Amino acid sequence: MGGGCVLLTTGQAAEALGCAITTFRRLIRAELVPGLSRRGVRVMIPLESVQALAAREAAPLHRLPVREIAVLRVDAAKAVQGSDRDWIGFSAALPPEDLRKALRGWWRCDPVSVAAGGVLPVTLSGYVVAVLTGLETWEKDDRGRHAFLGARLAGHVTDLAAPTTHLAPGPAADRALAELLLGTRLPSDSGGAIAYRSTTR
Repeated sequence: MGGGCVLLTTGQAAEALGCAITTFRRLIRAELVPGLSRRGVRVMIPLESVQALAAREAAPLHRLPVREIAVLRVDAAKAVQGSDRDWIGFSAALPPEDLRKALRGWWRCDPVSVAAGGVLPVTLSGYVVAVLTGLETWEKDDRGRHAFLGARLAGHVTDLAAPTTHLAPGPAADRALAELLLGTRLPSDSGGAIAYRSTTR
């Protein structure tokens, strides 16, 4: 029997990946897992997609020329109103400009540290799904949150299992960072949206 014939429940898929069911379901809501089917109310995932997710390599942070970077941790995209953007969070279905606006702020963070890293990997459930650059300037609102309104979306993922990545036209350095990080695993711990990771082991 080929791997493509075996289907897993979300619980089985989460167990195989060593994560919580809610963590795995974020990937489904963000439309990052291909080949889904339904059996009644159950969402079924091809075993080969789960195996591909498990095989994603760790982000090679040691190749970055800085000691520390910020990491933006997001959920699946949700519509928002009364804001400078229509969405907050990540979805593989969002057009690049909507995605850029959905990811560029507003967060509680140390903007100097974010800018100093030169790149902001965006992770969903521990996988790098987008990469932001152009972090040199920022704005602060009256709640003490910051936004990098001039940030560039260097690239993003539309299929995490393959993975399938899309690089934005722009500086070669941006594209190189996106190619290096997209689709990799980058777990981080933080009480908020922004975490900080050392690039050295």
